[in-house]
Amino acid sequence: MTRMKTPRAIAVRAWLLWTTSFLALPVGGYAGTLITGRIDDPLSAVIGGAIAGLIIGSGQALTSSHRVRPVSWITASVLGMSAGLALGSATIGYRTALPDLALMGALNGLILGVAQALALPRQLGQRRWLWAAAMPALWSLGWTVTTLAKIAVDQQFIVFGASGAVLVTAITGLLLNRLLPVAASRQPSITPTTAKVHS
Repeated sequence: MTRMKTPRAIAVRAWLLWTTSFLALPVGGYAGTLITGRIDDPLSAVIGGAIAGLIIGSGQALTSSHRVRPVSWITASVLGMSAGLALGSATIGYRTALPDLALMGALNGLILGVAQALALPRQLGQRRWLWAAAMPALWSLGWTVTTLAKIAVDQQFIVFGASGAVLVTAITGLLLNRLLPVAASRQPSITPTTAKVHS
């Protein structure tokens, strides 16, 4: 007996897989911090953002269910994180109060969102700008959640913490499913069944 997976089951599986990429955010931020230290000047922001973007973009590409082109997506993430973090952190004067981090997140998300939107498949047309429009609010939300969770944001991190990363990644996964639904597999899954043997 064969059973095809339903579109809903495929969408949920793709969303869950994408959501696991939240780990790339704190890992990317930690890796960047090991190299640059605190984000307290333009150079640390550019380099730290690029390192974090490389890891974030790679994690998202791996969990995208083949919906984004890895090279384009990773490149966009590196450039977007590097320029976005540099702009955001410089605009707030490297301060770490909640309103400052929320603004930094919005500016970082703006640049990153535009870069990643350009890396989405062209057949989406104008719809890919929905991704760019959502990212400023989501990155601002990520920093807000992390700050309210009493994480030591005064250490001038590159990326918000795991608490914010889970929420932001889960929401972007829903948006990605909306923009680029995963095609149903042509290979049916096999479920065991009993069969009568006729003599």
